[in-house]
Amino acid sequence: MTYAEPPLREPDLPRTAKVRPAALRTGWTTGACATAAAKAAVTALVTGTPPGEVEIGLPAGRRVTFPVARCDLTPPPEARAEAVVVKDAGDDPDVTHGAHLTATVGWDAEPGLRLDGGPGVGTVTKPGLGLAVGGPAINDTPRRMIGEAVAEVVDLTEVGVRVVISVPGGEVMARKTTNRRLGILGGISILGTTGVVRPFSTASWRASVVQAVQVMAAQGERTVVLCTGGRTERAARALLPELPEVCFVEVGDFTGAAVTAAVTDGMTSVVFVGMAGKLAKLAAGILMTHYTRSKVDLSLLGAVTAEAGGDAGLVAAVAAANTGRHAYELWEAAGLLGPAGDLLCHRVRQVLLRFAGHGVAVDVAMVDFAGSRVVASSGRWVA
Repeated sequence: MTYAEPPLREPDLPRTAKVRPAALRTGWTTGACATAAAKAAVTALVTGTPPGEVEIGLPAGRRVTFPVARCDLTPPPEARAEAVVVKDAGDDPDVTHGAHLTATVGWDAEPGLRLDGGPGVGTVTKPGLGLAVGGPAINDTPRRMIGEAVAEVVDLTEVGVRVVISVPGGEVMARKTTNRRLGILGGISILGTTGVVRPFSTASWRASVVQAVQVMAAQGERTVVLCTGGRTERAARALLPELPEVCFVEVGDFTGAAVTAAVTDGMTSVVFVGMAGKLAKLAAGILMTHYTRSKVDLSLLGAVTAEAGGDAGLVAAVAAANTGRHAYELWEAAGLLGPAGDLLCHRVRQVLLRFAGHGVAVDVAMVDFAGSRVVASSGRWVA
């Protein structure tokens, strides 16, 4: 199987551009709102008084307060509570902005937390998402957040609590997402790795990435480390502990803008740290990787599989994978993650070098989905 070198698909910025972005208002993820709703409902169930607001902890340690839009109590023998937190996505054009994240809570027979999805929360029907097929589309970080928030109210080693997260109108909202293509049916996903939504704006957020590189350059630094989010930034800092904090830039989907800024501002080295899905898009020449504008090129991943020595069955399975993560899992199961991952990182390196005009040194690393270890690289690191 062969794969032609892809064209680059990110419009360049003028080399002299110095953009000053306007501040955008951040918002809250569906996971954070679901967590707040769950804590409000449990609080009402325990105290008998519906709270007007609740405080929860975010993964990074910050604590934030959410207003509770509605909280209803049903007396014994049913003994349950239901609370609603309305999602505020800030200035992000999110289809779930204004969604009523609803938690219905009751006692369970066994100690611990039982978390289920209700109407408007999607059901996972395909592998590759890191979630059990047949279960609710509630990602790992929101699951942990909900568990921690409930445990602040009751001792889960002593009592059992069942929490059902639902989203009225979630099935309609999901039609404007890629959920169906990913095999998430019947509603939206409960997402978030930090609890905070950073605004996606093709002008202002891109400009903020450019400004971050400019700030770094003004301090005399010449190596910029591009990360796609919080987990990849943690992994990048572990890889390059000698670099100051200012060198690490969370580019989100704006890799092309960040590389252009790096060349413009005299960087001598660019390091990109990411996970399989983003790397697959970059390897295909797509430097604007937001899910609404691009998708993973599975034929490229199939070609990488073949080049790494995968048999015909594995090549076909990867080429038909559900997601970039699914391809990663297939490589891992076949013992081919290192070779295939290294080849993917090499392809990304070549794309970024072409985009930068070979004006900077480029290194690429792929990390696992927890952001805890390097699993492949373009040569600088050994997995």
